[in-house]
Amino acid sequence: MPEGTPAQRLRLALEMYEFGVRMQRTRIRRDRPEATETEIEQAVHEWLLTRPGAPLGDAVGRPSSRFA
Repeated sequence: MPEGTPAQRLRLALEMYEFGVRMQRTRIRRDRPEATETEIEQAVHEWLLTRPGAPLGDAVGRPSSRFA
């Protein structure tokens, strides 16, 4: 059983998400040193929409048609 209250686990999950986005932003800056901040933010946004799992909502199983 996971430790912590549901609120603590949610906070941890959100912190991990934010850390992953910061890591990706850093990688993009390293790979594209000439990019402007706007270009970097656009690249991060595109990555969030196309990274593995994103098209299916980051969940295992069949995609739901409820939000299509």
